Amino acid sequence: MLDSTQRPSVVVDTSRSPHSRLKSLPLTDVRLLDGLWEPRRRINRKVTLPSQYDFLESTGRLDNFRRASGKLDAPFQGIYFNDSDVYKWLEAASWELAAGSDPELERMVDVAISEVEDAQQPDGYLNTYFMLDKASERWTNLRDMHELYCAGHLIQAAVAHHRATGNELLLDVARRLADHICQVFGLEKSDKKEGVGGHEEIEMALVELYRDTGEYRYLEQARYFLDARGRGLIGGGEYHQDHKLFQGQDEAVGHAVRAVYLYAGAADAYAETGDEEVLRALERLWDNVTTRRMYVSGGIGSRYDEESFGRDFELPSARAYAESCAAIGSVMWNWRMLMLDGDARYADLMEHTLYNAVLPGLSLDGQNYFYQNPLTDDGEHRRQPWFGCACCPPNIARLLVSLPGYFHGVSDESVWVHLYAEGEAEIHLNEKRVIKVRQRTSYPWDGNVEVEVNGEGEFALMLRIPSWCETGAGIEVNGEPFDGSVSPGSYAEVRRAWRPGDTVRVTLPMPVRCVESHPYVTENAGRVALMRGPLLYCVEQADNPALNLRDLVLTAGEDFLDHFRPDLLGGVSVLEGHARTEAPDEEWDGRLYRTVQAHADVQQDDATRITAVPYYAWANREPGAMQVWLRSR
Repeated sequence: MLDSTQRPSVVVDTSRSPHSRLKSLPLTDVRLLDGLWEPRRRINRKVTLPSQYDFLESTGRLDNFRRASGKLDAPFQGIYFNDSDVYKWLEAASWELAAGSDPELERMVDVAISEVEDAQQPDGYLNTYFMLDKASERWTNLRDMHELYCAGHLIQAAVAHHRATGNELLLDVARRLADHICQVFGLEKSDKKEGVGGHEEIEMALVELYRDTGEYRYLEQARYFLDARGRGLIGGGEYHQDHKLFQGQDEAVGHAVRAVYLYAGAADAYAETGDEEVLRALERLWDNVTTRRMYVSGGIGSRYDEESFGRDFELPSARAYAESCAAIGSVMWNWRMLMLDGDARYADLMEHTLYNAVLPGLSLDGQNYFYQNPLTDDGEHRRQPWFGCACCPPNIARLLVSLPGYFHGVSDESVWVHLYAEGEAEIHLNEKRVIKVRQRTSYPWDGNVEVEVNGEGEFALMLRIPSWCETGAGIEVNGEPFDGSVSPGSYAEVRRAWRPGDTVRVTLPMPVRCVESHPYVTENAGRVALMRGPLLYCVEQADNPALNLRDLVLTAGEDFLDHFRPDLLGGVSVLEGHARTEAPDEEWDGRLYRTVQAHADVQQDDATRITAVPYYAWANREPGAMQVWLRSR
């Protein structure tokens, strides 16, 4: 636990937000002990973060700061927003330090912070691309050059480092930069420059800086940037979400990562200001994304063109962009929406996206990454150890480090369980008493969850009943059936006078489900995807070596059985069942099109056994084809 003189390591601090129902827990108050997330987090700590630091050095990202401070005489290296990769890594490493001492990681963090501090200009400005020969170009192209985006990531890293360690060195750097931004940008009638960032990020960063420091001008500046969007200051295009005032937006358009970062920042602003027009816009945008513009994996952004959302129901599988950063941004947005009012639909989507859209972005060994996440592939799409545009690797790292903070919440006289995994949490309820909650479960492989509550007095335990659990969910309290509401897609409120050792058992049946898409998603017509519990599955060539995956046809009503394989892909439940293979008949040889033939015979082979694995684990073995959507009759 943190020393009492330090601020708690809370990633998003809504403890004093007047329009937020829930507060999150410090990372140090939650301990994951499960067999899926915690091993990945351990690899993240021991392998991913050190290897990413090595890339920051070898690719010149840290040298750019040394160049800016005069320590190195060399050209700028890489893309103009490379600073942001250093800051995202710093945020991830800082949250990791909250868990305990790690001398080598501390050394890396101290080196990075020292280089960042030394590069800052006397007026507070800090962006290594716009130093030296490009100093005259500062703040001249907000649409394209990502200065405010980089500043936002610096601020988030600084808040993380301050909350995790109590050290204010990087926070002071961030405050000087934030003060400079507040002095430069504002309304036209003042002596300030009007402007808004082409890549959103600064909005949620400034709100969190306000929460950390209490300086109201940071909240005002965040609100300025939110309200300035849609006024044509950066061209008025959909790509930058500048086509309408935020309060009037109703469709998710443009660059998907930028969009969800904006939505997250708007949710933060609402939590502090209570602007109902902002909330209504957020709800409209959420409905548009989830009912028309989201993959079955939870991934968003269907177009390679501009990394953007497509039109309604435009969700191609092989050319799905579904950037890992967009999935992470979606989790951040849904987490903030959940804290506003405790609506389980946000927790449902947060869980679904974590398992099926974020987790695929990192290899099982923690050293290779997906930028795009297609839903079908011929074996050519493989994870890479780094990218020239390396936004995704440190983004994945910082989410994995901060993950424990997403599992629980607290409100007046209520303890909330949002996500399920073996572990324990210490929850301070109204600062009057401490409640210890222990989860025992094999989730997501098994839907039985035992929650032991060690606390006294009357309060509610709010247990999420996932929307995927469409029938049969049940709750027992100390072995007796719970007589309250247990409805999918809601929280079951177990309110009682608790005694230490009281136990609640949650039963969430996990039959294999065949999921179909809306008829307007024409590519998926006649196809289904396999899901069990919160997990999306796929078939890979590695498990079905003798089959052409394009020929597989599932029979309606075919039962799949789950089987846990501790030896496979780090330990996963696989699905095993039967499918027919329907290969094109010989008359298709040498043809691409033909006249439809009435009652044409279809070549059908006998049913064959197939195996499906969790989608998050694909492409961790030898290259081969993969499919999520399978033909069905």
